[in-house]
Amino acid sequence: MDQPLKTVITGVSGRMGRMLVATIADSDRAVVSGAVERAGHDWIGCDLGEALGGAATGVTVTDDIAQALQGADAVIDFTAPAATIAFAQAAAEAGVAHVIGTTGMTPEDIAQLSEPAERTVLVRAGNMSLGVNLLVQLTKRVAAALDEDFDIEIIESHHNQKVDAPSGTALMLGEAAAAGRGVALEDVSDRGRDGITGARTRGDIGFAAIRGGDIIGEHDVMFAATGERITLRHVASDRSVFARGAVKAALWSRGKTPGAYDMLDVLGLSED
Repeated sequence: MDQPLKTVITGVSGRMGRMLVATIADSDRAVVSGAVERAGHDWIGCDLGEALGGAATGVTVTDDIAQALQGADAVIDFTAPAATIAFAQAAAEAGVAHVIGTTGMTPEDIAQLSEPAERTVLVRAGNMSLGVNLLVQLTKRVAAALDEDFDIEIIESHHNQKVDAPSGTALMLGEAAAAGRGVALEDVSDRGRDGITGARTRGDIGFAAIRGGDIIGEHDVMFAATGERITLRHVASDRSVFARGAVKAALWSRGKTPGAYDMLDVLGLSED
């Protein structure tokens, strides 16, 4: 049996950071070997377990990503685009697999991950859950089967602290729908409707974002035609689904050839 995967968690004090620590604690296949927070954070220099209100773990929270990556096998990263780009370079230099769940990344941000992916395994997804990735596949297939008589609308709901819109998952679904139709999402995306907008453009893929309360994540893909509608839906009721998926991706990364991967590769659903 392989030794437990030595895993570094970035943004360890955040919602996902804490959930990842708890998820790994329940696993016999991975251990937390490093914990990273931003410079100046109150947890810097503290034992991770004690910072979380429990027993000491021997892992000290640091703001030095290079130090945290020493001897590690993988780093799991749900932070912010600028930080993720820096972590990608550090992971590549250390030869450590990088699992990215960060959302809000622009095409320019994503392009900056190409070079690090030539040197290490990089797994990036707008959503790490099994159910969402199945939804992505279903969306592509339904979009391919239906013509432009069916308008496509993507509606996503999240908590009131989420800072980006549309969500990374909504964009994944939009990309899948566009791929099914054989078009580029940037050519058909409709993200802003306010005031007198005129009639809907045939073939567009519309997005709507809802922010409120503590909604973890809900995504609907609606195919609407005259007289009928098809709606594909995924609801996340527990943030642990994303943590479990990210840990699965980190475990999958062991022994893989450097390159850029996504959750479809991890789950064996890639069509390539």
